[in-house]
Amino acid sequence: MKRVGILGGTFNPPHLGHLIMANEALHAAGLDEVRFMPNFIAPHKEVSGANAAQRLEMTRLAIADHPYFAVEDFEIKNGGVSFSYDTMVKMTEAEPHNEFYFIIGGDMIDGLGSWHRVDELIQLVRFIGIRRPGYDNKTAFPVLMVDSPEIHLSSSMLRERISKGGTISFLVPEQVETYIRKEQLYGS
Repeated sequence: MKRVGILGGTFNPPHLGHLIMANEALHAAGLDEVRFMPNFIAPHKEVSGANAAQRLEMTRLAIADHPYFAVEDFEIKNGGVSFSYDTMVKMTEAEPHNEFYFIIGGDMIDGLGSWHRVDELIQLVRFIGIRRPGYDNKTAFPVLMVDSPEIHLSSSMLRERISKGGTISFLVPEQVETYIRKEQLYGS
């Protein structure tokens, strides 16, 4: 049975924090691969600055040089609001030979109880939580907690920097920065 990590998000844009999370989960949980799964419409946040196709392409570029990382375009293809439970029901049916691990950050761990059908979701996947400073990182749900190097980086901070003409060098993979500039995303 293949152990597959799923790291979902808007990836608007994908950054080194995402790559670090995926790498730490890969090694700590002994995963065979980590799939980055951009959502089409996030249920908890508004996505602006880049459309779904652009976010998918930036994600592909971000992980291109990592042999244990892949892009999962399931939610982009399906369109609509992306609820983890609905996605994982379909993915486990399509890939019954895989054991899925859902990778979440400390900010998501604290709010896990509010997730859509979370009691059923924990029957489909195992959660890997990446500790994050400033959050309790505690939940009543079964979560394998993983320590990770701390990097205070967010996609919203990067979008703001770009809109003000600031640098994002060394915060996103070089290919992602090139793509952002070429597509003139986030006011670049």
